[in-house]
Amino acid sequence: MTLPLPGVDSFTGIHPFLLVIAAAGLDRLVGDPRWCLHPVVVMGWWISRLRPLAERWGGDRPWALRLAGGVITVLLVGASGGAGWLLEQWALGSFTAAAEPTPHAIAAAPRLILLVALASALAGRSLEQAVRAVLRVLPPRGQGRRSADEHQLEPARTALSWIVGRDTANLNRAEILRAAAETASENAVDGLFAPLFWMLLGAALWSAGCRAAPGPLALAWAFKASSTLDSMLGYRQGRLRWLGTAGARLDDLLVWLPCRLVALSLPLAAAAGPRHCWRLYRAALRDGAPDPSPNAGVSQAIYAQVLQIQLGGLNRYGEALKPKPLLAKGCPLPDDRDVERMLRLSQTLEALWLLVGLAAGVLMRAAG
Repeated sequence: MTLPLPGVDSFTGIHPFLLVIAAAGLDRLVGDPRWCLHPVVVMGWWISRLRPLAERWGGDRPWALRLAGGVITVLLVGASGGAGWLLEQWALGSFTAAAEPTPHAIAAAPRLILLVALASALAGRSLEQAVRAVLRVLPPRGQGRRSADEHQLEPARTALSWIVGRDTANLNRAEILRAAAETASENAVDGLFAPLFWMLLGAALWSAGCRAAPGPLALAWAFKASSTLDSMLGYRQGRLRWLGTAGARLDDLLVWLPCRLVALSLPLAAAAGPRHCWRLYRAALRDGAPDPSPNAGVSQAIYAQVLQIQLGGLNRYGEALKPKPLLAKGCPLPDDRDVERMLRLSQTLEALWLLVGLAAGVLMRAAG
């Protein structure tokens, strides 16, 4: 598989967006193969090594832990973005060398590696696989409600425990479906649309001729680093209340705009009219505002509003019960068909974003 890009001087206009489209297609085709070392695993390895050093130095001093967390954030995000930039420049150089008598396989290798690396930053297929793994083992409606049927829910609870942070041991069928819908909607933004937004921004920089600037991979990997920091250190308990502050705040900042763009464009993907789109957007902002996260509540709320299902409620985390704001209050609770509709809607929205990016590339090429 090679990209139709003849040389670095022509790597402007539509070409960077074609690269992002190819990466999105590869993600949908193969997802995240378990046999392949994933960049997020490498990022997580470094966080797990740096955290003990930071805690040993910071002790129980909040200011020291905040400082150490800031240093970890700068190091990891900078190194991840820098590694992506170096790989990009290597791949761009291969286009310059394309006119030289280089063996085709050698000339194509940097481009293919860049394509695979870009696809690794997207989690569209892996999210769908994880959510559908829960739906596949969930007993049909009417089962799993009586205590005698509790064992039928165990496979679904186990599959769900891999993708949510809440305690799944005693969830009934309706609560399993609500949890699946909430993680599908929240992680659609975190795992798919936020990195895709930063990819498209990097493609726009290249399309405008700024080939020395951070491109799609550099921006996507920098975002994935901040997201990994938030998922591993962004807990409001113990020393992590201070150590994880910098990573969590950066992740909130980098997701803020993509989340609002999803809230604006998801109704369009569902074929809603312009006025209805604005009404749903305002409703999502209203419903998501009470959530402690500036983005998670909004991302769940727009899916709830578009599909007209109620999300939110009481969740158990270990021994603690935490109430979450009700989203689209008064609508029916989600069933398995609603969760499937949610996954298909994310696919449609991804295609819409890619088409908008492609149109932007065409316009930039026409403008010279």
